[in-house]
Amino acid sequence: MSELFQRGLDEYDKGEYFEAHEAWEDLWSDYNFPDRKFVQGLIQLSVSFVHLGNGNLTGAKNLLKKCQQKFEDYNGMHRDINLSDLKSSIEAVEIVYSELNDCRDFDWDLVPVLKS
Repeated sequence: MSELFQRGLDEYDKGEYFEAHEAWEDLWSDYNFPDRKFVQGLIQLSVSFVHLGNGNLTGAKNLLKKCQQKFEDYNGMHRDINLSDLKSSIEAVEIVYSELNDCRDFDWDLVPVLKS
């Protein structure tokens, strides 16, 4: 389980959002663990950026909103991810998404950092 989670983090950190989603999806679908909702939020966060990269702004916005709901129950540090920073970064991305007309104009430096 920890290997799948770490693989997802590594792929996400490299900007390989589809691959991150795949690793976390394997973890989420194959195992039963207490913070499944948190991992589902990471999956949705990753897929938001997959959609954005594919030019699907509506899908990107929808998945970003869904992941915010999954992270509501978590605070502080969780799985070595700073939730305060993550939530703030997601809110910033949400604002940019709302003002975006063309996915190609997104500043990818705004993608939330998960590794400390």
